[in-house]
Amino acid sequence: MNHRQDPHAFVDQYRHEFPDDVLVLDDPVPADEGVTGVIYELAAAGRHEMVLFRKVTGLDVPVVSNMFASRQRIARMLETGPSGLHSAYQQRALRAVPPRVVDSGPVLDEVTSKVDLATVPMLRHFASDRSPYVTSGIIVAEDPDTGVGNLSYHRAMPHSRTELATSLHSRGDLWRMLQKYAERGEPMPVAMVLGGHPLFMLAASARVGYDVDERAVAGGLLGEPLEVVRTPRHGIGVPAWSDFVLEGTIDASEHADEGPFGEFSGYSSNRSTNNVLRVHTVLRRSDAMLIDVVGGNTDEHLNLARVPRESEMAEKLKARFPDVTAVHYPTSGTHFHCYVALRQRRPGQARQVMLGLLGWDPYVKTVIAVDEDVDVTSDSDVLWALATHFQPHQDLFTVDGLPGSPLDPSSGSDGTTSRMGLDATRGPHFDGNRIVVSEEARQHARRILGGNV
Repeated sequence: MNHRQDPHAFVDQYRHEFPDDVLVLDDPVPADEGVTGVIYELAAAGRHEMVLFRKVTGLDVPVVSNMFASRQRIARMLETGPSGLHSAYQQRALRAVPPRVVDSGPVLDEVTSKVDLATVPMLRHFASDRSPYVTSGIIVAEDPDTGVGNLSYHRAMPHSRTELATSLHSRGDLWRMLQKYAERGEPMPVAMVLGGHPLFMLAASARVGYDVDERAVAGGLLGEPLEVVRTPRHGIGVPAWSDFVLEGTIDASEHADEGPFGEFSGYSSNRSTNNVLRVHTVLRRSDAMLIDVVGGNTDEHLNLARVPRESEMAEKLKARFPDVTAVHYPTSGTHFHCYVALRQRRPGQARQVMLGLLGWDPYVKTVIAVDEDVDVTSDSDVLWALATHFQPHQDLFTVDGLPGSPLDPSSGSDGTTSRMGLDATRGPHFDGNRIVVSEEARQHARRILGGNV
C-alpha cells in the first residue's frame, strides 16, 4: 500500500510543511452551518486556509474542509506555483495511468450490509438547505459493456435509512450510463466515495470523454496508478484509501424529491433529476474523517470544478490562438464568467478568441478579453480595462439560443441561454499611456513602511 495516496497522510504532511496555511479548531462547531460559518468568516477576512475541525457536534469523526479554496494550495498539490497550475494539471492529466487493483486497504476496515445512513457523517451547509447533505460524494460507475469507469460529483441527502435522494443534474456521462443500464432493464451499480486523496478528488472534476476513465486521470495526477479495491457486492473499483464508500444501485425508474440545496450560483436550487441511490453496503476506515466540500459560490466549490476547466480551455485556446497569454474564471462570476488576456496583433482577434471560448465551454455566458498586461486574476484590474478600453456600440456581441447550465437560475425553461463577449483590449488605434510608479519608488516606499504593508 502506498501511503502517498492516503488523504490523512496528505493533511498531516501539508500541516507540517505549511503550518500557516492550515487552521486547526479544537472548539466544537455545530453540524448545522457551523463549518460554513467559519469558512465564510475566513473568506470575508481574505483568508483561505484549509481547516481541520476536531469536534463537530453530532458527528463521530473530525472534518477537513476548505481544502481547495486556495489556488496556491492546489498548485502545491501538483508541485508547482500558481502561474504553472494550468500547464501542470494538463500535463499530468493527459499522462493517464490505469488504476491498479489491490487486495486490501483502509476502506475495508469496517464493512457492513446492515445499512443505516444516520451513521454516515453529513453537514447542513446553508439555512436554506432541505437537510444535511453529502457534498463531497464522488459516484463511481462502470460502463456495462466496456467496464470504463466514470467519476462525478453529485449532491445527496438522506431519503430513508438505506436510500439517498440525489441529482444527476449535469446529465453528463453518468446520466448517459444510467440510460444504458435502463435499456438493459437493470439498475446501475454505483459506489459513492467520501474522502480520497485531493488529486483523486480533482480528477473527478476532469472534463474528458465518455471513453476516458477518470480513475486513470487520477493516476496521471498522482504520477502512479490509483490503488483501488473492489466493492464486495458489485466489484466496483474504489480508492483503497477512501474514508467511506456507499455501495448500491441507481434505478432509472425510481425517484424521490430532493432540494433545495445551495449551489455554485449562490442560489438555492430545486432543479434536480430526483434519482434514488439505494445503498447495499457501507465501507469505512476505522480512523475515518469527513473531507467536506463547502457548497454554494465558495472558492472551494468553484475551484474544484474550474481548475480542470480553466486548464483545458487554456490549452485549447493557446494551441489554436498562440497570442492568448492567460485564462481565468473569477469567483465573482461563479462558473459563468471568464477573463482572457492576449497579445492582440490584428483587428478582430479578441473577438475570434472569445467566440472560441463561448463555443467550447457550455457554462460560460460572458467573456471579457483584455491585453496581456492586465492581471486577469484581479476583478478590479479587469473592470478597469473594461471602463477605459470598451465602447459598447462596437466592442460587444451576443449569441443566443445556446445550451447552458441547468443550474443557472436565469436560464430559460428549456435550459438555453444567451452569451456575450466584451472586447476590453486597447485596439489598434487606442491613444493613451498607462501611468507608472517606478520600481525604485516602490522599493523606497517598502523600506520606509517596513512591516506595515
